[in-house]
Amino acid sequence: MTEVTAEMIERGRGIDPKTVAERRRLAARVREAREKLTSVGSGHRAFDVELLQLFAQGRKNATLSFLILAIAAAAVATAWAPRQLLLLWLGLEILTLMLAHVLGTRFLALDPSSIDVTRWRRRFIIAEVIQGVVWAQIVGLVGESTDPHAETFELALLLLIAAMNATMTASIPVAVYAGLAPMSVAIAAFLWPTSLHDKALPLAALAFGTLLYSAILAKKLYARSLDTLSFQAEKDALIAELEQAKINSDVARRRAEEANLAKSRFLATMSHELRTPLNAILGFSEVMKAELFGAHKVSSYKEYSSDIHSSGQHLLALINEILDLSRVEAGRYELKAEPIALSNIIEDSRHLLALRAKKRDIQIHESAEPCLPRIWADERAVRQVALNLLSNAIKFTPPGGSVTVKIGWTAAGGQYFSVKDTGPGIPKEEIPVVMSSFGRGSLAQKNAEEGSGLGLPIVKGLIELHGGSFTLKSKVREGTEVIVVFPPERVMNALPRLDPDAPPESELRQPRHTRSAA
Repeated sequence: MTEVTAEMIERGRGIDPKTVAERRRLAARVREAREKLTSVGSGHRAFDVELLQLFAQGRKNATLSFLILAIAAAAVATAWAPRQLLLLWLGLEILTLMLAHVLGTRFLALDPSSIDVTRWRRRFIIAEVIQGVVWAQIVGLVGESTDPHAETFELALLLLIAAMNATMTASIPVAVYAGLAPMSVAIAAFLWPTSLHDKALPLAALAFGTLLYSAILAKKLYARSLDTLSFQAEKDALIAELEQAKINSDVARRRAEEANLAKSRFLATMSHELRTPLNAILGFSEVMKAELFGAHKVSSYKEYSSDIHSSGQHLLALINEILDLSRVEAGRYELKAEPIALSNIIEDSRHLLALRAKKRDIQIHESAEPCLPRIWADERAVRQVALNLLSNAIKFTPPGGSVTVKIGWTAAGGQYFSVKDTGPGIPKEEIPVVMSSFGRGSLAQKNAEEGSGLGLPIVKGLIELHGGSFTLKSKVREGTEVIVVFPPERVMNALPRLDPDAPPESELRQPRHTRSAA
């Protein structure tokens, strides 16, 4: 979680006006994209504008190709038609090409919100009709020649232009038919058979079949354009929804940070307000319990003083646990890492709890691999982890049971220690409960065991801060085992030995020593 800034404190939990405006804009984008998706091909304005943009872009990009083709056609047609007329036709074709190019450029420069769809569609259709008429005029110029090659040239040229126009103008179906109509008339006039046995009849059938194929191709390209725009609208809708979800997550994160700030302030205030009188209670109750100023006239007062002192200590421990857990969850627990020996910390924790285990007639067994190197960790945190786990094991192990502590290497080269007891175990469905903050299993509630339910969450948080892992295994009527693993990068490997006769490290790890205490 990021740090809380002064701007957040000043703003409090109020709604940011910029965030509100951005959410409204994204909501409008999502609504527009969904309307486009539900109205593909049905006359939605934004969708029609995009089709016109495809047409204008295609026509603009094809200007140079059509210009080169017109110059080549005029040059070849000089073999059958006067040059003056061909130059006049070429000038007219260049004029119509420039007109279509200017229309496309002007349309693409307009703001989509200010476009009159009907008006511009009409302009594009008229431009296509003019294009078709100009291209059809070359038939009249070359058609006067009796050379059979002239017929082949005219037919090939018109069919090529028809196919190119159908490809370029597919996004407006009416424009396709408007451009094909003049060329179809020219081809029909040029190839119209004088009789059923005229040799031009198969050629005419081929020409009209080609024009029909061009129209069908244009229709398929139009359907492909619809699919492309549909996918584009769907992508826009997804992007808008993702941006909207991001804004919602940012708002939720900001509120969580503000809640965390309020919690930190509350805990800091309550920690001071509770600890000040609590220290006085602990001090005075300890004086009364020890009877430093004389014996109590009523013996029950000493017992009451002892109860007050123990209750105060329990409350102080609870406050410390809550503060530790809040710092871990907020990511503000600073590790003060130093080289520590894991076996020494476990041994110290075992000695501290040995008296409690002896009162309950519980055996504590410790097994550690020899020559374990130190690890780079926070000694206070590791000690707290060991004390919490051993205390829980002793607390829930019945009299006459045992607790086993193992320390050793992991397969990946890290170090671990495990605490296993012979208690009644935890049902599988209750493991998530005991791992949650203030969670207590049914056994703890039934036996009215003392505890706040914060021990295991604190242990898990402290181990994860070290980059390690925490595993809890338990079976009913068999016991519970908790395994704490420190990663290999926390292990401080010793420098290579200079003595060539020293035994290898694998031999040092084989022997084990075992200690037990009651």
